[in-house]
Amino acid sequence: MDITQTFYDNMASRYDRLFQDWPAAVHEQSVILDKIFAGNGFDRTARILDCACGIGTQAIGLAALGYPVTASDISDAELAEASARAASNGVEIRFEHADFCALSDTFSEQFDIVIAMDNALPHMLTREALASAIRSITGRIRPGGIFVASIRDYDSILDAKPPYSPPYIHKTDKGQRVSFQTWDWSGDSYRLTQYIIDDEDELEVSKFECEYRAARREEMTDLLLSSGCSEVTWNFPEETGFYQPVVAARM
Repeated sequence: MDITQTFYDNMASRYDRLFQDWPAAVHEQSVILDKIFAGNGFDRTARILDCACGIGTQAIGLAALGYPVTASDISDAELAEASARAASNGVEIRFEHADFCALSDTFSEQFDIVIAMDNALPHMLTREALASAIRSITGRIRPGGIFVASIRDYDSILDAKPPYSPPYIHKTDKGQRVSFQTWDWSGDSYRLTQYIIDDEDELEVSKFECEYRAARREEMTDLLLSSGCSEVTWNFPEETGFYQPVVAARM
């Protein structure tokens, strides 16, 4: 099991603590994605594959809007969490264990829309690995379909290579929750340590580690075009309301 799979397996039961209000985020993000899809000519009959679904933050919201959603991930713990959350939210989603680097091993069909949100692609630690992942993903998109992904704004982050992310401080009924990340850089790659501090009835500290490679938008655009996409468009938080830059690439 690699560091990425271990990271998400260990975080599965606590991932929602990164949000002030996870159910509200599920709805808000689905509305944002729905507008992006509509702007690219799709209605809610479009078949979606969320190939890095995590605990279902995007998949559940989109299914609640009426989209037919299939969701996959490399983390069995997150898939179990997502499945339970889908059931409790009254939505039907097909869940599959799949590595987005080898989607054809699990899926023979193609989809209208494939998404990979929340900085999933930068887990690929070399340009070659990123290119391979993008080829795998675009191979599951029908002609005329789109790939939608979000990544951190590495174009600005790489200028400073900050050693940590600003903390999020969430007030709770019993106290507060603080979450932040430290980033240990080596070239354009960094080792991330995620801390979640619950300061409620008792103090509880959780720590999770993973690795990323900071991919600039130009590199992502080049790899998408070379994988067969005909058009690549970037949208920014001030335009979409999403917390990261979002790319939409048409096959």
